[in-house]
Amino acid sequence: MIRLILAALFLALGLFMFFSEVVGFYKFTYVMNRMHAAALGDTLGIGSILVAVAILTGELVPILKLVLILVFMFLTGPVTTHLIAGAEVETHKNAGHEYKEVDRR
Repeated sequence: MIRLILAALFLALGLFMFFSEVVGFYKFTYVMNRMHAAALGDTLGIGSILVAVAILTGELVPILKLVLILVFMFLTGPVTTHLIAGAEVETHKNAGHEYKEVDRR
């Protein structure tokens, strides 16, 4: 019973992250903001749903496969988003007018 409740919580968290991703994607106007919402939503949403499936499975081999998928998603998702963002900055001539750099002092 505890496993079912815990899996349902992770599943609800994953669905909430996907819903937040869609809202952010349609709410924001600038492509960098949209990419940020999409990247975080995908990574956290898929991670939460895979954890829920691993909790419900309860067997070692499927859990190891899910962990490998999770590691792959956590490594490739942010990297591809970063590469696409870099390409957008390089190809967009007036990028300085649409976003400001943050002073990190």
